[in-house]
Amino acid sequence: MRFLVVGAGALGGYFGGRLLQAGQDVTFLLRPRRAAQLAANGLCIKSPAGNAHLPSPPHVLSDDIAEPFDVVIVACKAYDLAHTIDSFAAAVGPNTAVLPLLNGLQHLDVLSERFGRERVLGGLCLISAALDEAGNVLHLNDMHGLTFGELGGGRSARVDAIAAAFDPANFTSTASDNIMQAMWEKWVFISSMAGITTLMRSSIGDIDSAGAADLGLALFEECRAIAAHNGFAPSAAAVERGRAMVSAAGSPITASMLKDIERGAPTEADHILGDLLGRGVPGESDRSMLRIAYAHLKTYEARRSREEAARQA
Repeated sequence: MRFLVVGAGALGGYFGGRLLQAGQDVTFLLRPRRAAQLAANGLCIKSPAGNAHLPSPPHVLSDDIAEPFDVVIVACKAYDLAHTIDSFAAAVGPNTAVLPLLNGLQHLDVLSERFGRERVLGGLCLISAALDEAGNVLHLNDMHGLTFGELGGGRSARVDAIAAAFDPANFTSTASDNIMQAMWEKWVFISSMAGITTLMRSSIGDIDSAGAADLGLALFEECRAIAAHNGFAPSAAAVERGRAMVSAAGSPITASMLKDIERGAPTEADHILGDLLGRGVPGESDRSMLRIAYAHLKTYEARRSREEAARQA
């Protein structure tokens, strides 16, 4: 089975690297700068689950894709999806499975419109990872899970084949019979975590220390209610786990979206918070925590755009 991993950033580099380490047929789709970096230094993963150094990992540039791959793994930021789709389109053939690892659900419609819904799988990952200045992949926690499945549910021959390829790799893989439920549950959690840590500009533990853990819990409940309204009420276990994580005393956890703000980068506000807000009951979100968190992020983006325009003037 031939895998094309779109990019070798934190997520693509980690999961693609682990597959390559396990002997799978993996090619990375790279931009010239990252290609030169990996050609010189190799792909380096630093992880509590074991370090890896993969010299000269196979790669291709967009213009050089000559034939379809069996599986295309997409792990870009949601705001880069349109450009990213163009870069790997030549790799998608009649029998290609496209496995996106983006947050939210909006990307499924975008990918389905371009390639056909029958070629798109659902997927999510549970990991905290980043690139350092040298381009090394840093795995920052003890979770490294990847869950995937057919959008319509159930199992298929291609899901079983991908599961078999993932099985020897050094990460936790799960072939789900109900991937949409799993994606909704992660969406509820990540919207709550991103919303409250960006709104308060600090970690969950700091928010608790300020006596404001109830705000994170209120935001989580709003997001949970929207999922239920759409027919994907989170399980009791997911609710218990999510509530605990958004209110944990002493927790150093922040959402990656807060890190984006702190480095002056664009955010996935529209794709994670805004899209979820739009799927709620009309009229119920006018004064909600979710709307406030989303407005806060959009205000940051408006200021960022204004200041960028001023610098270029």
